[in-house]
Amino acid sequence: LEKDLGMKGFDLNIALTMYYICYVISDVPSNLILKRLGSTWIAFLVIVFGVVTIGTAFVKSFAGMVMTRVFLGLAEGGTISGLVYITARYYRRKEFVLRTGIYFGIAPTLAGAFGGLLASGLLAVPDFGPVVRWRKVCIITTGIGILLLFFIPDDPRTTRFLNDDERALAIARIDADQAIKTGGRKEKTTLKLVLRSFNIHTTLCVICFIMINISFQGLSLFLPTVITTRTIESQLRTVPVYLVGAVWAVFASYFSFRIKQRTIPMLLSVVYIVIGYTITIATKEPHARYAACFLSVAGGSPTGPLLLIWGTDNAAPDTMRAVVTAAITGFGALGALIGVWTYLPTDAPDYHKGNSLNLATSSAVIVLIILGWLLLRRENDKRERGERDYRLENKTHTELEEMGHLHPQFRYQL
Repeated sequence: LEKDLGMKGFDLNIALTMYYICYVISDVPSNLILKRLGSTWIAFLVIVFGVVTIGTAFVKSFAGMVMTRVFLGLAEGGTISGLVYITARYYRRKEFVLRTGIYFGIAPTLAGAFGGLLASGLLAVPDFGPVVRWRKVCIITTGIGILLLFFIPDDPRTTRFLNDDERALAIARIDADQAIKTGGRKEKTTLKLVLRSFNIHTTLCVICFIMINISFQGLSLFLPTVITTRTIESQLRTVPVYLVGAVWAVFASYFSFRIKQRTIPMLLSVVYIVIGYTITIATKEPHARYAACFLSVAGGSPTGPLLLIWGTDNAAPDTMRAVVTAAITGFGALGALIGVWTYLPTDAPDYHKGNSLNLATSSAVIVLIILGWLLLRRENDKRERGERDYRLENKTHTELEEMGHLHPQFRYQL
């Protein structure tokens, strides 16, 4: 890539930085548009992402690469958070972790694994026309977006995939999980609700997500570089690392579902990250460092999804849920932006600065998760004792519906 486009020094880091900046900017507005327009918006984003990706295969300069990164960031920014928001419209909070944890935990890890396989396979395919070497890797997504126009489910109240009885059941299930039943209606989006979304719990989840992203995305971006072998062999050696991460992501999500807790599986996973980076810093032996990558990726694979689920579980009403899912993944992408600059060519081959930063951030995440758990448990105890009942006084029905997580009957997911 760098050779074909005449890139040198920090050019690749600059292009990735532009991508993540646009990703962060687009996430929250995209989810609010999704709340208004429905799931067709996600199909549109995937189509745009696919078209820009195809265009990337024909880029011939560094400036062209930067422009495609800008549009990719804008298109991809709302995709993950949008999928999480739609899923949250169908499942109760106790069910949400298993569904979202599996697909959000597996998707990035399998993408990393089979992306490596795909990349190594395409690099072995003969060139055709201007599509040579790395350009072959870029030609793959738009058809999926077109299929989504027909197959992605819309809101439970309007989707054509449910009959009347199924629709009524879906709405009743969600109502049973709410302090105030709304019949699946979405309240009006207001600035007050948007600003309320950035409460202390959301902020804590965002900070933790940023720090996990520094570790997980930074290592993911440069894992083939850490594994310094021939190009195809390097790609193939990343595959088992991501597969182990996918397996642990599924187990952690199921474990969280069974014990009805988010905190314990997150803490276990972050401990793996800490151990992994401790080994990486303590030794220069390549096999030990490669083994440490298994621990770091396995720990990071479910932690990001569980943080997102934790924040979404505790966000209500609907506007807040849309904003919180986008805020955690969107602002959390700042961690990936920082990660781009932690594994620099000047720090090769040991990458001591990047690994040390990741050890520090993952250790801090353990402290913050415990702090978040203590705050939520304290608030739940207050509500059990009736110390928040005063909030119901002199409220209209609309105001009660918009209280969401502030309602005395709402219990935070620990």
